[in-house]
Amino acid sequence: MPMNCPKCANPLVHKSYKGMMDVECCPNCRGMWLDFHELDQLEDMAFAKDNLKGSLIHRKTRTDLPCPHCGQALVEFQYRLYSLKLDFCPENEHGFWLDTGEDERVLEIMRQRSVEMRRKLAVEAEWRSILRQMHEAFKQNR
Repeated sequence: MPMNCPKCANPLVHKSYKGMMDVECCPNCRGMWLDFHELDQLEDMAFAKDNLKGSLIHRKTRTDLPCPHCGQALVEFQYRLYSLKLDFCPENEHGFWLDTGEDERVLEIMRQRSVEMRRKLAVEAEWRSILRQMHEAFKQNR
C-alpha cells in the first residue's frame, strides 16, 4: 500500500539508509518514516545498550499529521527527555516520523549518551574500589 508524507502529502519512496536499513522518505521535505523497530536500529548505530538508553516517550501531544500507514493522528513526544520532539503513531505501533535532520540528532544524542554512560560506569567502578579499600582499612583497624 503506498504511503504519503504526513507533512506535505507527497508519496514516500523506499530508500536505503546508510546501508543499514530500508526506510520510506519524502523526496520533497526530506523527512523519513521509520517502522517501529527501525528507530531502535537507528539508535543502535551509535549506542546499542537498550537498557541504558532511558525511557523513549515523554510528554505526548496529539497532532493533526496523519500516520502514513493508517491515517490516524500522529502523536508528538519529547524524545528520551532531550530537546528533540518526534512524532509516532500510537495505533498498533506503526512507527515514527522524523523531519529532515532529526535522524542525525537522534544519532548525536545516542553518541552523547554512550559517552555519558561510559564515564558514569568508570566513576562507579572507581568508587567501588575506593569503598572496598576503605572497608579493608576499617577491618584492619578494629
